[in-house]
Amino acid sequence: MSEIIDDLTWRGLIAVSTDLDDLRKGLAAGPMTYYGGFDPTAPGLHIGNLVLLLTMRRLQQAGHRPIGLVGGATGLIGDPSGKSAERTLNPRDVVAAWVERIRAEVGRFLDFDPGPTGAIAVSNLDWTSQLSAIDFLRDIGKHFPVNQMLSREVVKTRLEQGGISYTEFSYQILQANDFLELHQRYGCDLQLGGSDQWGNLVSGVDLIRRVTGDSVHALATPLITKPDGTKYGKSEGGAIWLSPELMSPYAFYQFWLNRSDAEVPGLLRVFTFLGRDEIEHLEAETAERPAARVGQRRLADEVTTLVHGAAETAKAVAAGQALFGQGDLRELDEGTLATALAEVPRAEVDKADLARAGTSSEPDGGTGLATVADLMAACGIAPSKSAARRAIQEGGAYLNNVKVGSVEASPSEADLLHGRYLVLRRGKRTVGGIEVRA
Repeated sequence: MSEIIDDLTWRGLIAVSTDLDDLRKGLAAGPMTYYGGFDPTAPGLHIGNLVLLLTMRRLQQAGHRPIGLVGGATGLIGDPSGKSAERTLNPRDVVAAWVERIRAEVGRFLDFDPGPTGAIAVSNLDWTSQLSAIDFLRDIGKHFPVNQMLSREVVKTRLEQGGISYTEFSYQILQANDFLELHQRYGCDLQLGGSDQWGNLVSGVDLIRRVTGDSVHALATPLITKPDGTKYGKSEGGAIWLSPELMSPYAFYQFWLNRSDAEVPGLLRVFTFLGRDEIEHLEAETAERPAARVGQRRLADEVTTLVHGAAETAKAVAAGQALFGQGDLRELDEGTLATALAEVPRAEVDKADLARAGTSSEPDGGTGLATVADLMAACGIAPSKSAARRAIQEGGAYLNNVKVGSVEASPSEADLLHGRYLVLRRGKRTVGGIEVRA
């Protein structure tokens, strides 16, 4: 069981920990109960949370018992980590709905079957809601020296940036109390979290020592960033969500497929369960044959299958191939085609406009939308109608993967995929979509 520490170290998943040798001994002694927490401050989990979830899964597979804690209480106030201003407090009913969504998402990654290593799901609202303000101050607050709380990096940062409310300042006490509760209720001896939560993690270790005299452990995973140090999701326009309602499996697959060669080694280690030999082989292949994008394809396959399942991964692969001329667009179901087209430049056109006769002699900016050239300009894969016509004349324009032979070519009703979509392509890689409204 102690080999899990070696595996986590090789994968780069240990940013900081309490006594690692002591933790190794504890893991070797038998099944250890550990927990990771997820606050419902958003409608779902993202790939930053996935790092923690997969680390918990690795420990469970190594023979230890996970507790997935959803912060029904802490989600009501929000932690100050990484924030320059106070969080907007969400209504209680919104937080309650997010708790259930996130609880379900956590359940997809851990094994809840009965047994000594079967996972447990809890909400910290179960014990925090029963705690009066007086009890909180007398029984918990007295163990927290204010000077120690002020020394936490996130607190110091917020004080330098203009201040922090008592609400968010008290977050570390509530999180520490969670560890104490789980230690007393379930014998939980290890808390996992992100490195930005380290101050909160060690607050729990210290609280348990002060209250019970027991020695417990904390281990923090690193924040996963791109080679330039920026966070994933920030430059792409939003978080990389795990829920298919928040991000389609196709878009999720494309995110991993589009990683640079430099990113592949670290991402394979953190986000897949492939063994060391296979990962090192993929790293070598990626370096030797970068154009083949072997590492990116395997990364996208593995992570999308892990999060969305093999069937959705197969649909995402088929959609990507078909969109770029390597598969039959008509074999894609409507939902898969729609989600794929949502990720490319697209335009909506009324059916009546599509039926109007457009001609190649129309000036740019005309109202006719019947020719393929018009539609290429409308969805933005050509900067103008004249540029679209040149692409057609040069043999580089495609309608539903069929080369367009004339600048006056127009789509027919038979070309509409599922009665409403057209796929346009300029060259090999520039794809756009048209949705025809009735």
